[in-house]
Amino acid sequence: MYYKFSGFTQRLTGSAPSTAYSPQGLRPAVPVEPPTMIFATPTKVVAESGSVAEYMGINKVPDLQRFFQMSDGLPVHLKRGVPDRLLYRTTMALTVGGTLYCLIALYIAAQPRK
Repeated sequence: MYYKFSGFTQRLTGSAPSTAYSPQGLRPAVPVEPPTMIFATPTKVVAESGSVAEYMGINKVPDLQRFFQMSDGLPVHLKRGVPDRLLYRTTMALTVGGTLYCLIALYIAAQPRK
């Protein structure tokens, strides 16, 4: 037996195989033409003379991979120098401060009122 969701009663109801596979009378449609590519569209229209299209920017990923995979003894989260160290230390300070604040709040909440 085949089932489909009834929009009227909001329950599963028995149905024929053809309606169970395409609910509410919707039939799968084959697109006439493929959709346009989103990520490879140039920023400028290519001229008919065969000039090269200019894209949004250059690919920096291979350079960054080489930079981050260098074996210089530094952990990955500190490879970029001062900004990374500043962010790391700020995060650690906020984590320790938040932990202390939570412990103090827990201690105060555990004390009975007089």
